[in-house]
Amino acid sequence: MSAPLTRRALLFGRTAPAAPALRPPWALAEAAFASRCTRCDACVRACPEQVLARGPDGLPRFDAVAGECTFCGDCAAACATGALDATLSPPWELRARVGDGCLPAHGVVCASCREICPESAIRVPPGGRGAAVVDAERCSGCGACVGICPTAAIALSHAPLEVPA
Repeated sequence: MSAPLTRRALLFGRTAPAAPALRPPWALAEAAFASRCTRCDACVRACPEQVLARGPDGLPRFDAVAGECTFCGDCAAACATGALDATLSPPWELRARVGDGCLPAHGVVCASCREICPESAIRVPPGGRGAAVVDAERCSGCGACVGICPTAAIALSHAPLEVPA
């Protein structure tokens, strides 16, 4: 989530830096992905959930607002260049993050994200007594919770799990 645009930045044409693109599951690191991807859209066409789309840079992006990634592997199987490598585990390091607009944080009863989460990774305090909480270890980053949130308070971000020492 980016900072609001200031008047000064608006007047001088400066905008907040764009968030990193959410690439398809099993994408190589950004530089390797960008150099290997031929922008053929095979992965986009292969996605049965239709959550992959061509971004402004021509590279495929995951659009969590469009729905949930089921990690079926069709995108990786369709990729002939190796830009998507299904041997990578986990398929990505995306995790859901709850922002300030979460309705329960403001005393409004809502559990849309909890109800749709296939991993049961989201807990909502009863009776609207606090924001939803995401269990990062259970969250797969599938995005099911993103599009269903009535206030767009949930986003996905890169958050590698810490390996216990």
